[in-house]
Amino acid sequence: MAGIVSTSKQGKRVVVIGGGVAGSLAAKLLQADADVTLIDPKEYFEIPWASLRSMVEPSFAERTVINHKNYFKKGRVVTSPAINITESDVMTKDGAVIGYDYLVIATGHNDLFPKTRQEKLSQYQAEYEKIVSSQSVLIVGGGPSGVELAAEIAVDFPEKKVTLVHKGPRLLEFVGEKAADKAFDWLESKKVEVILNQSVDLSSASDGNKTYRTSGGETIHADCHFLCVGKPLASQWLSGTVLKDSLDGKGRVMVDEHLRVKDRKNVFAIGDITNIPEMKQGYIAESHANVAVKNIKVMMSGGKKKRLSTYKPGSEIAIVSLGRKDSVAQFPFVTVVGCLPGLIKSKDLFVGKTRKARGLSPKLLQG
Repeated sequence: MAGIVSTSKQGKRVVVIGGGVAGSLAAKLLQADADVTLIDPKEYFEIPWASLRSMVEPSFAERTVINHKNYFKKGRVVTSPAINITESDVMTKDGAVIGYDYLVIATGHNDLFPKTRQEKLSQYQAEYEKIVSSQSVLIVGGGPSGVELAAEIAVDFPEKKVTLVHKGPRLLEFVGEKAADKAFDWLESKKVEVILNQSVDLSSASDGNKTYRTSGGETIHADCHFLCVGKPLASQWLSGTVLKDSLDGKGRVMVDEHLRVKDRKNVFAIGDITNIPEMKQGYIAESHANVAVKNIKVMMSGGKKKRLSTYKPGSEIAIVSLGRKDSVAQFPFVTVVGCLPGLIKSKDLFVGKTRKARGLSPKLLQG
């Protein structure tokens, strides 16, 4: 695997680093027009906002964990993390050197994922069994994933005691206070105990003793716990590459209005890793992918700068699902809770729509 060289589409070699929401869509949309290589440490794409449902219903993951090869048939997948970028090549951990004419960086946030789809499905099965066999569950973190997981367990297993501890003064700090308050009230109505302004010492519970201590001196009994705190951006590795000057103080990649990396003509960054001041959400990452793909196609066809598409952050919508029927939604001028926003997201969690965008059947239970 020393060097992967392609001469078939001269000037049209595209390398996409990261197979998450943004990267998977970009690779899929470019594969017919370019010679595309997708570099990802895992063999599959996962619909991230559906992962918490899979913990209470493992079969749900059959539709949400999708092998890259299922939607990306024309391109090449290199299953290894990227470790370096030069002006012309990307190097991966397993020694591959892949040349590019255009580069798309979509590495999102750091997370530990198993390599294969089967391992990921088994992980959900194990987490489901952990919940089923527990009388009480502790959730640490009151962001969207902590709130959604607490809600999924409260709805599917109402007999279990669920405690959610969050170090901040309110839940869902990324949305307005009104939406956060509605989520809090909904959880309390489902008998979830919410403890704010405290952290938990997870090492305080030894194996036999399932009592955790909080920073406020409270004790919580729980048979198992789930850590739902924010993950760091997966950009640290870029500081050792030719793009080291493109990172801002928070490790985000600085991009222009065409989503090109600062001072670069042929390198794009999309998704959570960019420094665009907006909520980091799946539908936004997909908008980034669409704009970057349009621009790469214009550039490959020799188009001039004036024809490049610009990305404009839209009005922000946040939907946090609360179990299977409800959710709390924040639209630009109104916040609603209950069945209406629940119909938009909670029922299917946009899984059918996301599969369709990648050319897959919304319902089919295959990879």
